Amino acid sequence: MSEVSRVIDAPPEAVFAVLADGWLYAGWVVGSSHIRDVDANWPAVGSRIHHSVGPWPLHVQDVTVVRAVEPGLSLSLEARGWPLGAAAVGLTLVPHPDGRTLVRMTEHIIRGPGKILPDALQALIAKPRNTESLARLADLVTGKHTRAADPKP
Repeated sequence: MSEVSRVIDAPPEAVFAVLADGWLYAGWVVGSSHIRDVDANWPAVGSRIHHSVGPWPLHVQDVTVVRAVEPGLSLSLEARGWPLGAAAVGLTLVPHPDGRTLVRMTEHIIRGPGKILPDALQALIAKPRNTESLARLADLVTGKHTRAADPKP
C-alpha cells in the first residue's frame, strides 16, 4: 500500500468541500482527464463519478465509486480504470494547528493486472502520482478557501 500526506492551509471542512464536489475530481486526481457525470448524491456511499482516464484519444471511460464516507473526516473510494484495474483509495482529514488540515492518502490495487505487482512496486508507482494529486488538491482547496474568506468586490 502507498501512503502520502500533506498539510493543507485550510480547515478540514474546506478540504472536504472540494472532495465533495465530484466535478472537481479531474482537477486534482492525476490520470483523470474528463468528468462526464457525477451522481446527484455524491459523495454518498455507492455514488459515482463517471470519468475518463488517460490522455485523449486513448482515454478509457470508467467510474469511481464511494465505498465509505465520514463527512469532514474521511472518504474511501474505489477508483476504476479498465483495462488497468481498480484501486482502493482512502483520504483521511486530520485537524492540524492554526486551522490547517493534514490529509493522508492511501492507495492499493484491488483488481486487475496491477494486482500481481509486488506491494513495494505498487507503492513506487503510486507515490509520485498521489503526491502530485495532494499538491493539486491543496491548490484547489486553498484557492477556494482564500476566495471564500476574502471575497473581492
